[in-house]
Amino acid sequence: MGGSTSARVIRESTLAHHSSQEQAVRFFTGRPHVGIPHGPLRVLSAWRGDAIRARGDYRYHLNRADLAEIDAGLAHAMATPKPTIDLTARDLPLPTLSKQIVRWRDELREGLGFVVISGVPVEGWSQEESERFFWAFGQHLGIPGLQNPQGDLLGHVVDTGDAATDPLVRLYRTASNINYHCDGADVVGLLCLNATPTGGLSRIASSVTVFNELWRQSPSLAARLFESVRLDRRNEEKAGQPVYALIQPSCFDGHTLRTFYHSDYFRSVTRHVGPLSKDELELLDAFEAIAERPDIRLDMQFSPGDIQLLSNHTVVHARTAYTDGARKRHLLRLWLTL
Repeated sequence: MGGSTSARVIRESTLAHHSSQEQAVRFFTGRPHVGIPHGPLRVLSAWRGDAIRARGDYRYHLNRADLAEIDAGLAHAMATPKPTIDLTARDLPLPTLSKQIVRWRDELREGLGFVVISGVPVEGWSQEESERFFWAFGQHLGIPGLQNPQGDLLGHVVDTGDAATDPLVRLYRTASNINYHCDGADVVGLLCLNATPTGGLSRIASSVTVFNELWRQSPSLAARLFESVRLDRRNEEKAGQPVYALIQPSCFDGHTLRTFYHSDYFRSVTRHVGPLSKDELELLDAFEAIAERPDIRLDMQFSPGDIQLLSNHTVVHARTAYTDGARKRHLLRLWLTL
């Protein structure tokens, strides 16, 4: 029953995967831009938290047939001598559930931009079984990519005791609050192995809805999302690269609005360039204030066996601070290109 919560990071596969640079290039150049929208957008990805809560149907609960298929698929994956990181979708056969996975991929691309799946039986699995399942499950959705310069492909989100006050520490390695941001891949996926009794809420908001509300408040401020913003590289730049990157937060192709937002990295660039301008601060403060509104955001508490899939193009995500119980809060993480 249940394996160790040691963060056994899995790195570098012999299979096709994207390097950090390849993933970033695909992510950012894959956002075509034709011009600024002329007003708020009425699209599926422009959801509001209060409406989602009222519906109450955003979770997919695995049924008996799903679980039987997962058990059989995992048995197949455990029987192969391949290392976890070399497993493919074929090593986790899901003949019926794979059709549902196609629908989830469409939801991430063209729908709400997020999917929550409940009921993966991780509490009866070892950590290795959970890792092999989630890695191969991700292969059904897309191509995995590196999550940091250290080469992590299957990451562990757990409090390692690193100091949250260190500006260079990745905050997922702490128990502190994490402000709204996106990751540099089409989709970020999390599988909860252990939950926390206090805090640790996953907080998400539609970046399309945030744009719509920002436009209603101030069209000129909303237009600022289509101008360059400096993104702190946090000492992860390669030799010869500048210490920050110029990012256009929002791109609009005439139908889809895609936004990359990273509060902490947009703000910490001041350590290189001095104070942000008045309009930069106004934009960041307004964007985050809208995303924080109870009618806009959607909070969810993870339980063991929950999978959360988020589009980094149309959803921003955050996390509240937490306190560990007898067992550490522990999530597995994938970055995927669809």
